[in-house]
Amino acid sequence: MAKKDLPDPDEVALIEWCIQVEGLLVAAGATLREAQDYIDENAEWFTDLFYDGLTPEEAAKEALN
Repeated sequence: MAKKDLPDPDEVALIEWCIQVEGLLVAAGATLREAQDYIDENAEWFTDLFYDGLTPEEAAKEALN
């Protein structure tokens, strides 16, 4: 029997966290495309913020500064 490929829980949490950050950037005035592109272009930095324990709100604030 083949083992089902289950998503990595950390990866799922990171994606969900980024979606929250994206929503906050949009709420601050960015378009959805701008927010997505910004997160994509700075994925390593956002990943570091996630693992450093910042909340989505804190990360969005950092991104907007």
